[in-house]
Amino acid sequence: MTIATFNVNGVNGRLAVLLRWLAERAPDIVCLQELKAEDCRFPLDAIEAAGYGAVWHGQKSWNGVAILARGRQPIETRRGLPGEAADAPSRYIEAAVQGVLVGCLYAPNGNPAPGPKFDAKLAWFERFLAYAADLAAHDVPVALVGDYNVIPTDLDVYKPERWRDDALFRPEVRDAFQRLTAAGWTDALRTLHPDERLYTFWDYFRNAFGRDAGLRLDHLLLGRHLSGRLLDAGVDRHVRGWEKASDHAPTWVMVEAPDG
Repeated sequence: MTIATFNVNGVNGRLAVLLRWLAERAPDIVCLQELKAEDCRFPLDAIEAAGYGAVWHGQKSWNGVAILARGRQPIETRRGLPGEAADAPSRYIEAAVQGVLVGCLYAPNGNPAPGPKFDAKLAWFERFLAYAADLAAHDVPVALVGDYNVIPTDLDVYKPERWRDDALFRPEVRDAFQRLTAAGWTDALRTLHPDERLYTFWDYFRNAFGRDAGLRLDHLLLGRHLSGRLLDAGVDRHVRGWEKASDHAPTWVMVEAPDG
């Protein structure tokens, strides 16, 4: 089973890229972020024509998350984190797919830091950490997948010294991510590639992709039932080079399916 995450940076504007990648990789479960589309503008017909069922939580112009499942319909189990207002930004959706509970997230950016946006990011992470602990207590396979907007370590950024004060790399944010992994959530990509510089995001400016001036922001965290089934993980970085590509590349993990 292949589980992937892809910040599409506009699902309608980059639909051709998404569909091309789905045909190439054929992942079983896909978490999308930054749909930048209201619920009524989600391109369900095109997604279904590509062989995928979908659940989504959209928002006009900003944010938005979705879960796709190849050859089946995801069963939505939650949208939004506990404690969030009904009109909170669309940053979390969860579904059951093929014996796995998948949480798809798009964490706040938090810049400029310090400031109100950074405070809101930290508050969001506290809600997420509390909910992740609740999920971990259940005896089910769980994956928490998406754009965390966190650079976990120096190895995950091209020039660490330039990012020390950025909301993606400040100690408080890295601490939140480390608290997740310390609680038993396995960072799949880093587990299989412990010493490799693997990036998932390259800015559109200053030829960042050409210079490989990237960041690792997109993470696939596996609960205890899936971590022992980990087979492979990688980044489809070539997708970032396609015409009209997102500034993120799809990131994926392959696990032995819970149902065998």
